[in-house]
Amino acid sequence: MTILTLVRHGETDWNRARRIQGSTDIPLNDTGRIQARAAAHDLAERVTRASATVVVSSDLSRAHETARIIAAELGLPEPTTHIGLRERSYGEAEGVTDVEFAERWGPWDTAVVPGAESRDAVVVRALAALQEVVERARRENDPHAPDLIVVAHGALIRAVMEHVTDGVHPGRGHKILNGSAHSFRVEPEGLILLETSAVPV
Repeated sequence: MTILTLVRHGETDWNRARRIQGSTDIPLNDTGRIQARAAAHDLAERVTRASATVVVSSDLSRAHETARIIAAELGLPEPTTHIGLRERSYGEAEGVTDVEFAERWGPWDTAVVPGAESRDAVVVRALAALQEVVERARRENDPHAPDLIVVAHGALIRAVMEHVTDGVHPGRGHKILNGSAHSFRVEPEGLILLETSAVPV
């Protein structure tokens, strides 16, 4: 049995300023690095129970640095990257604050932003990427079925969670925090949500 844990990257300066990042490559700040080390501490027990653990991340620097910190703290091999794990692209909204977004495009759930990637497209891309990283990890660690820590992004994690729970989780008004972890069991028919640390806001 393979357990896949999706971890949101640590904080960036744009997160702190409530700017929409999307596919823009914004690095971690010092708080984000602290959050990455805290995430590793929280994941340590899961790693000790696994026969093997593989760390993978989005290729955006805020996710990859978070993954490198987690791997180093846990004594795991250097993480690999997968471009399919990138954050949802927000087109013209990237770089604007949440207040500016509302003024230009209205409520988040109904906004139509020029150049933005659709939620459905994010789900298709994310699930395909996760399937690829699971299959690659299994091939490279045969005969063991390794657990995976996958460092990605808030909108992507939310999209996956909503898809596999038919919209029940994380729930309207619940936030995917920087450094938070969300665990799934990998089954032949897809992912099964085991645990989420999304919190009300």
